[in-house]
Amino acid sequence: MERTFEAWITPLMIGGLILFMCFIIWELARESKAGKFGTIMLFVVLGAGMLGFVIKTVITELLEKGGAF
Repeated sequence: MERTFEAWITPLMIGGLILFMCFIIWELARESKAGKFGTIMLFVVLGAGMLGFVIKTVITELLEKGGAF
């Protein structure tokens, strides 16, 4: 039961955290009056870390299941 709950809630909570971080980046861009280009740059630069985490997770899952690229 505990493993099932863990397997279900972990991706949900990580997804929520990523959405919250996107909200924080949006607020940072809005409050600093970054403009279109500045907002895009904030999402690209600060979002790169989140994207790296997602890519790492996908690659790890593929390798653990024995799948090849």
